[in-house]
Amino acid sequence: MSEPCVLVSRPEGAVRVPLVCDSPHSGTHYPADFGSALPLHQLRLTEDTDIDALWAATPQVGGTLVAARFPRCYIDPNRSLDDLDPALLAGAWPVPLSPGPKSKLGYGLVFSRVNADTPIYDRLLSVQEVQQRIANYWQPYRDAVDQEIQAACQDFGAVWHLNLHSMPQNAYARLGLRSDKPLADFVLGDRDGSTCEPDFVQVVEQSLRRCGYSVARNDPYKGVALLADIGQPALGRHSLQIEIRRPLYMRESSRERSPDFDTLQKNLSKTLEDIAAFVRSKVQGNKTRA
Repeated sequence: MSEPCVLVSRPEGAVRVPLVCDSPHSGTHYPADFGSALPLHQLRLTEDTDIDALWAATPQVGGTLVAARFPRCYIDPNRSLDDLDPALLAGAWPVPLSPGPKSKLGYGLVFSRVNADTPIYDRLLSVQEVQQRIANYWQPYRDAVDQEIQAACQDFGAVWHLNLHSMPQNAYARLGLRSDKPLADFVLGDRDGSTCEPDFVQVVEQSLRRCGYSVARNDPYKGVALLADIGQPALGRHSLQIEIRRPLYMRESSRERSPDFDTLQKNLSKTLEDIAAFVRSKVQGNKTRA
């Protein structure tokens, strides 16, 4: 890519708060060396399209928004480096791999499928090209997020992190799960209470419910690599994943914005204001106790 593969939007004018949001899957710039066997419209089915736009008010409330410009199916910065399916490779990976359940479904560090029936490649990938994807895309994204997390911790002594996504209407089936419950409008993931303080989850849930949305916790998404790496509440590092049901704002088959996009964007701006107010209160409380 001739332009940066990561966009970082910091506060302009607003009083800064230690709120860092990241959108790892909203990228739409497909590298020329992808080498996929599929047309673009099928590859785009894997995107969390427009998630960065929905949360664009982050800098206005004093937070920072980090967004990937490259597509998740090319390489996924929300996966660990060992979450790679060796069956996708033409050669031996130089270190041990540990592909997780999603990787085995085709949705690992490098996607092998867009859905259960549609492989992305008609070839194996060389070790070198995957390593280049890591060096040129995965690592810069991780470095950008880490830089903002560390800066917030250094300046405020704590950080509140939102890992932002969207989910398909058929999320349960896509994950190979059976459920008799309808998919919620929003799913909040904190890896079963391990990655952030309960009050952080509560303020987000209450804000979304005030807007009329249904909210679930950790069902069917709990959060993966970025949440696990960042979320250490005992150290003042609070990390929460937010999944939005895609039909709330888009036509899934075309990735076009629906007429409801603007309403959702405005409601999320209100939620960001609620979150920023919560973070400011926590920072002030920490100062008072100190």
